[in-house]
Amino acid sequence: MSWITRSDDSKLTSWYFEIDRRLLGCVLLMIALSAIFVVSAGSVAAERIGQPWYFYLVKAIPFYCLGLIFLFSASFLNKKWVLYVSGLNLLFGLALLPLTVIAPHIINNSARFVSFGFFNIMPADIMKPGFIIMTAYFLARMKERYGANIFFNKDAWRFDTWLSWIYYLGLFAIVVFTIFNHPDLGTAVLYLLVFSAMVFVAGLPLGLIPAFIGVGLLMLIVGYYTLGHVHRRIDAFFTGSGDTYQVDNSVDSIRHGGLLGSGDDAFVKQYLPDVHTDFIFAAIAEDLGAILACGLLVLLFFVFRRLITNATHSRDLFVLYATGGTAALFGTQICFNMLTTLNLFAPKGMTLPFISYGGSSLLAYCLLFGMILAILREDKWKKKTKGGAL
Repeated sequence: MSWITRSDDSKLTSWYFEIDRRLLGCVLLMIALSAIFVVSAGSVAAERIGQPWYFYLVKAIPFYCLGLIFLFSASFLNKKWVLYVSGLNLLFGLALLPLTVIAPHIINNSARFVSFGFFNIMPADIMKPGFIIMTAYFLARMKERYGANIFFNKDAWRFDTWLSWIYYLGLFAIVVFTIFNHPDLGTAVLYLLVFSAMVFVAGLPLGLIPAFIGVGLLMLIVGYYTLGHVHRRIDAFFTGSGDTYQVDNSVDSIRHGGLLGSGDDAFVKQYLPDVHTDFIFAAIAEDLGAILACGLLVLLFFVFRRLITNATHSRDLFVLYATGGTAALFGTQICFNMLTTLNLFAPKGMTLPFISYGGSSLLAYCLLFGMILAILREDKWKKKTKGGAL
């Protein structure tokens, strides 16, 4: 974009020079790599169901296009419109969640989807941007109204104002309980961990970490004794018996790839039913080898580190909480996916952000990162204005 100069007076010029181009470039690179990997891994899954090799790529193209529209459109917004869009996103997800109880679309024995005929939406995925942004706004407003001690100030727990922990935690508990009962223990724990990270950034004492760990363990225990698939997966992980088919083939696929990859001789991935979604990293490692697969992990880590850096250098508490929450979501979901892929923990059905096939996940992350780029850009502009640089 050499044709754009800083002397130009246009919205596009301001956007180009104020946007975090490194973060944006990494997001675009991840989307491009996803399209390549979906061809590689998705061709195996497509042939297994009697479809041509390009079946999943064709299905994914509309989501890639829509995701890019979400990403770039959201990155032009100001803070006010970011809040509007995230509020609508959250309301849309909350409106769809009851349908997963009343009239769910079941895929792989999980009632976490809502069908719209030509495509399926996972409300728990699609509402992640709204959850992050609105939680950040809630925490920032709480700090503004009640001061630094928003957790033990009795005024922050009153019933006569909407800006109260009573209403937020009540709604949060309903959402997590609904997701848990899909059943989707992994996503329920993900929401809890991201929320925990955000409130600790907001100043919750570290001494309360055991309480959050206890809630997470309680969810695992309840899931173990009430959800059959969770019981079987945890038993299989700790005993080595039972259904370990997918994780065994995932590890074998990575081993078969070696350092430089197997290329056309990659065949272990053919035995992975979820090779294009939950276990796409195993297919990448078998095709391209451990060296390039680790290169992908470096890219993911760079994005995570970039988010943390932007969060710590922000001047607005809202930007700090939103960017920090995004980093927590992005990093935690990567950890969940990698732990499953490497058989370091029981499978949780968690996709690799931006990389795995999945329309709901891709659209949600594109919208979220677009809004994060927007508020970072506005925060940067305000900082320069205050310092007299503009």
